[in-house]
Amino acid sequence: MMGRSNPPERVGASWRLTYTGHVDHQDASLLRSIAALATAPLLDIAHRLREAAAPYITSGALVIFTEDCTGRPQKKAGDEAVISRVSIAELDAIRATLVEAGDAGTWSGDATFGGGVRPVLAVSSPSNALLVLSDPQPAGPEAQWILHYLWTLAAERIREKVADAPPSYLIESRAASAERLRVTAELVDQHSTTLETLLAALRSPSLEDAAARTAATDVAARALVGLRTLSDRTTGLVEEPVASAFQRLREDLRPLMGFSGIDVQFIEPPVNGRALPGEVAHAARAIVRGLVLAMVDQQGVRRIRTQWDCDGVNLLINVRDDGPGELSASAPAMARLVQRVEALDGSMGVDVMPGWGADVAVAIPLDPPARPLADVAQWNLGEREVEVLQLLAAGQRNRGIAAKLHISENTVKFHLRNLYRKIGASSRTEAMALAHSNGLR
Repeated sequence: MMGRSNPPERVGASWRLTYTGHVDHQDASLLRSIAALATAPLLDIAHRLREAAAPYITSGALVIFTEDCTGRPQKKAGDEAVISRVSIAELDAIRATLVEAGDAGTWSGDATFGGGVRPVLAVSSPSNALLVLSDPQPAGPEAQWILHYLWTLAAERIREKVADAPPSYLIESRAASAERLRVTAELVDQHSTTLETLLAALRSPSLEDAAARTAATDVAARALVGLRTLSDRTTGLVEEPVASAFQRLREDLRPLMGFSGIDVQFIEPPVNGRALPGEVAHAARAIVRGLVLAMVDQQGVRRIRTQWDCDGVNLLINVRDDGPGELSASAPAMARLVQRVEALDGSMGVDVMPGWGADVAVAIPLDPPARPLADVAQWNLGEREVEVLQLLAAGQRNRGIAAKLHISENTVKFHLRNLYRKIGASSRTEAMALAHSNGLR
């Protein structure tokens, strides 16, 4: 071995890695992993992260949980039997434990993960994303800080990719979000009815043993509260109140307000306006940030005003400056913003008044666009995989798919794993939603 990496230096919430001497084989492998992770597409980032960390810490399963990706908040790699059962409630509980521990953003211990109690390692990130590894096995003293370094890089990659998501990702993400919300609502109704029936029976004066009734009533009541909380939590991932979404915009622009010398004014939206789909809220903040930065690049701008409103059908955005009125809708930065607006089936108009400033109006529909999506050929599926996806979209379970195609259930599971990877689905429900949105029934 010709050289070694120095111990890491903590810089803010991230790690800085320095090297002395020549780069040896292990260091070269780490650099290649970093490069692969830095360029990873969203669909592969969990697999890339697990591969990059493998020489230093192995795990049975790896799950990334980030609320920036409202359509696919979980990115998974590893044991299918574990990652297919990981729930948002489990991840929320692990995150709460991590916050309570307050140990430099890392916690390890036993937790419910993937439907069972397992040893886990949880790591937070500056972007508030969460990384959880089951059955972690460190390979040496360097394992933890290298994992921190790789995870910080992956979390930032996710944040950047979501902020600059292509039209296909935005539309598919909205479809998956809507489908998950629909399924969750159905489950809530089903279980609520069951528990309410149970409560009615236990409260009946015709039953004996009052103490047993009281205990059972308390258990059922707590279960109802937990179920409603889970429903609200899931809804919160795919919808965001317009007022809180606007408040997050103010926080995003606070550094500019503090250091640019420009007066950035905010006209608050109605507090009781319709909730925004997650993708609309994320895109709207990114669009306003882009418009503000484009306006700041002009000479003589002293004041920028941004306003949101919601008419129940569209999110209405207005951004106005007092600059020289030289903002061009054809400039590269502006053209990119127009493309992002059109990805959500919205519209953007730019009205410039020389010597008086620019006025930009944006309208983004709150409901998914009705236009057709790209053909499934873009997924590069094999003939058998297309057949499996069609049957899945038709509501067939694994056994029914196997019977219709005259293959085993294990072969169906094999094709489904490949399907999920290719189309970017993390669950059966999301795969069905994407299939439906692309015209497969």
